[in-house]
Amino acid sequence: MMTVATVRNTGQQVTVALPEIAEPTAVEPKDARELSRLFFDRLTVLEEGTREYQYARNTLIEMNMSLVRFAAGRFRSRGPEEMEDIVQVGMIGLIKAIDRFELSREVEFTSFAVPYIVGEIKRFFRDTSWAVHVPRRLQEARVQLARATEELRSRMGRTPTATELAELMSLSEDEVIEARLASNGYNASSLDAAINNSEDGESVLADFIGSEDAALGLVEDFHALAPLVAALGERDRRILHWRFVEELTQAEIGARLGCSQMHVSRLLSRTLARLREGLLTTG
Repeated sequence: MMTVATVRNTGQQVTVALPEIAEPTAVEPKDARELSRLFFDRLTVLEEGTREYQYARNTLIEMNMSLVRFAAGRFRSRGPEEMEDIVQVGMIGLIKAIDRFELSREVEFTSFAVPYIVGEIKRFFRDTSWAVHVPRRLQEARVQLARATEELRSRMGRTPTATELAELMSLSEDEVIEARLASNGYNASSLDAAINNSEDGESVLADFIGSEDAALGLVEDFHALAPLVAALGERDRRILHWRFVEELTQAEIGARLGCSQMHVSRLLSRTLARLREGLLTTG
């Protein structure tokens, strides 16, 4: 296809060669790679908004739809209904990639486009997916709850009660409360989210969330060990104290007892084995 087109920035009329492709979507990926380079080269000289520019751009989109299907294939576990939305969102990523690609980058368009497509799909999941797994019936109830709440709020000028919502939604109050709780799983806040604190200035959410103290798990062990340690001979108790409280080396303990490091090692091993057996027996 030979056509007269307006050159970008100069306004001059020139003849631009554009191959006429009857079914761009049927072009094989390997052929689309070569043809895409040609069409991108033509886009650099064609003026935006012209019929020729739109033809070149639309052909690029249709020829490279296989990239969207390839990227969407990573998310096939989402189910056939959601896959249709994924492909549509992926097309947005493809169009963005086409509008931003430049041959001067000296990279294949496929390598440039796939991250755009996948990124758009992941953004879609981030903006529309639930932060935690919630049963489908509760996901649907959340939408119904939002509509009912807005309707009653505009009608009454206040936030409706669970009883009023239940009556409008033809649900029990327990079901309304459950739907409200499920709504909390739609969005998750980052632990780094800033929170204004009038007393301490600005803090982050993580500052207000308790964490498990690993040392608490030792309390029960200490209580179980106490009678076992008390039943040991004085020398064994002293060795345990020096090793695990004062953190002396076996050589230093041997010097205090007037024996070799090897002998201290045997005594320590025997004592620990006795305590371990005692814990297993009492547990």
